Amino acid sequence: MPTLLEMRGINKVFPGVRALDQVNLTVEQGEIHAICGENGAGKSTLMKVLSGVYPHGSYEGEIFYEGALLQNRGIRDSEGKGIIIIHQELALVPLLSIAENLFLGHEVAKNGVINWPQAFQMTGALLKKVGLDEVPTTQVGKLGVGKQQLIEIAKALAKDVRLLILDEPTAALQENDSQKLLDLMLELKAQGVTQIIISHKLNEISRVADRITIIRDGTTVSTLRKDEISEERIIRDMVGRDMAHRYPDRVPNPGDVLMKVEGWNVWHPEQTGRQMIKDAAFHVRKGEIVGIAGLMGTGRTELAMSIFGHSYGRNISGTVKMGGKVVDTSSVTRAVDAGLAYVTEDRKHLGLILEEPILKNISLANLAGIAAKGVLNKAREQQVAEEYRRAMSIRTPGVFQKVVNLSGGNQQKVVLSKWLFTDPQVLILDEPTRGIDVGAKFEIYSIMNDLVAQGRGVVMISSEMPELLGMCDRIYVMNEGRIVGELTKAEASPERIMALILKNEKAKVA
Repeated sequence: MPTLLEMRGINKVFPGVRALDQVNLTVEQGEIHAICGENGAGKSTLMKVLSGVYPHGSYEGEIFYEGALLQNRGIRDSEGKGIIIIHQELALVPLLSIAENLFLGHEVAKNGVINWPQAFQMTGALLKKVGLDEVPTTQVGKLGVGKQQLIEIAKALAKDVRLLILDEPTAALQENDSQKLLDLMLELKAQGVTQIIISHKLNEISRVADRITIIRDGTTVSTLRKDEISEERIIRDMVGRDMAHRYPDRVPNPGDVLMKVEGWNVWHPEQTGRQMIKDAAFHVRKGEIVGIAGLMGTGRTELAMSIFGHSYGRNISGTVKMGGKVVDTSSVTRAVDAGLAYVTEDRKHLGLILEEPILKNISLANLAGIAAKGVLNKAREQQVAEEYRRAMSIRTPGVFQKVVNLSGGNQQKVVLSKWLFTDPQVLILDEPTRGIDVGAKFEIYSIMNDLVAQGRGVVMISSEMPELLGMCDRIYVMNEGRIVGELTKAEASPERIMALILKNEKAKVA
């Protein structure tokens, strides 16, 4: 196949950081080309160079597109050539309709007057192409993330896309939505649309990619054909070493019961009569990692948030015991005082203040720990942040770096540091490795092992079955707001977990 895109010797430097170092990338016409690498390897930066987010002159190297030298001064230039990027953070306007979003900035208009009938007709045709059956006037904010992702692709098609760049397109999607998106990518390929996908999900890459380029520490490591792609090879090239053991070794040594939840009931905060958590009961021992498994929407996050400060729900009832004594967790402050901490699944919006530096984020949940007589001690704040930066191996030029400039894995380490500074006895981790690469995952797993080695307890909510099986001493299975089963490490398997879920689904139908 002819070459559509060639990026030669691309260098990009930020203050204190060389993000790209002599990166080379070749993409053939009509292929799906995957780009892999650890968080911070430079994948998204390279695509921002290509799409004009970082304009010509802000980087070194050459880009050739359809045989001609590409010198984009901005996104409008690249879009005019059919190069469209869909960022991980979707760029839709929630309060506008689907039609308004699709043609925002290039409206269907004549003499300054929008032709709405034509816009709606074109919107309907584009929605049909991406497999959506929605009314063009539907407000985008009322749609799920899966449908919004497809609308982003319809928006790209509206701009006559020839090279579509998808940055972590399935990171926030459920399994069914992910499969629909991958199917659509293959359909677009059949229609001649060349695509570049950045993803940490190696099974998805193996399914759709014709070739894969791996980047490590801002440098191109390898480009593999489809018949050369294997998880082992990708991981080795990404992290620079073999990872025969995906999960760090740990010898379980559980002690006394540390936390016990009994008779926990939670009702929906807005929908009267809808019960979200139904008589849940579980416990965590010292030195134990306990998993919570279940399909999306089964109440796992609602359970965790309601326990931690009643951050979700209403009419919450039940008891939480720490060390055998009933504790009050009805506010975040009381939950922290009781020895609990909760790392949210949404670190960007709920876990961090992105525009603030690392040291302020780490101290945020425990200001008393850096204060004397009610006055914040800036030197102590910096000292604490430096200690966690070293202990957690946060890759950054310094603790005054804004969190927004860190990779996903390093952002997650900052969130963990924030809550570890509160000295919790039980740490609840909600999707702790979502959106981070295999190398950073291993580091998070090692931190979890260190915590339980200190006699603390960890509760891990995860949608990744191998992760639960690889890390947990026991696994509770949830379905429809209930805990429907408990499995030891020896008993647990994907089949046993799904059997518990399906058994309860059948019982519900009966």
